Amino acid sequence: MLQQFLQDFGYFALFLGTFFEGETILVLAGFLAFRGYMDINLVVLTAFCGSYAGDQLWYFMGRRHGRALLARKPRWQAMGDRALEHIRRHPDIWVLSFRFVYGLRTVMPVAIGLSGYPPRRYLLLNGIGAAVWALALGVAAYHFGAILEGLLGNVKKYELWVLGGLLVLGALLWIRRRFRTVRAERKAAAQALATRQAEQGKHEP
Repeated sequence: MLQQFLQDFGYFALFLGTFFEGETILVLAGFLAFRGYMDINLVVLTAFCGSYAGDQLWYFMGRRHGRALLARKPRWQAMGDRALEHIRRHPDIWVLSFRFVYGLRTVMPVAIGLSGYPPRRYLLLNGIGAAVWALALGVAAYHFGAILEGLLGNVKKYELWVLGGLLVLGALLWIRRRFRTVRAERKAAAQALATRQAEQGKHEP
């Protein structure tokens, strides 16, 4: 049942997951490939396509609506400004490596587009970065299954626990990230309110 489900929907889910972000779902797919439920070559290829397509979209959104997108949330604005500083110093390096940097993964393609980075150059280097990311993370997760089998013996009787653990870990990481995002947004909103109140106080007689 699990194998049939993954054959029907697994690669589509992987594409969507890597399109929007994808580290957790790629790790899970790599482990499933080790167990024989998915093909590691298709996992890497799908992850590459999802990540590449998603970041190309955000890059072009950044070129057209970068400031408006970042201004939607105070945290995005702060992260975008930080990302722009990095890009101005070492643009090619950041285009190749931003997928591996926690905290800047989401806004970096928008900031790269906003910075005026050449589209053709981004098309090439973003493809190289996506390929390295998908291959490195997918193969690492695949070999994680081999290491696990070496430690536990036959993983077959533990695989549901391992899959459940990976899903729980992914959910916890998402909740932690969401909590930090909400806390940062509240802090930024409070600071903005305090600034506005201070400015209004200066203008009042």
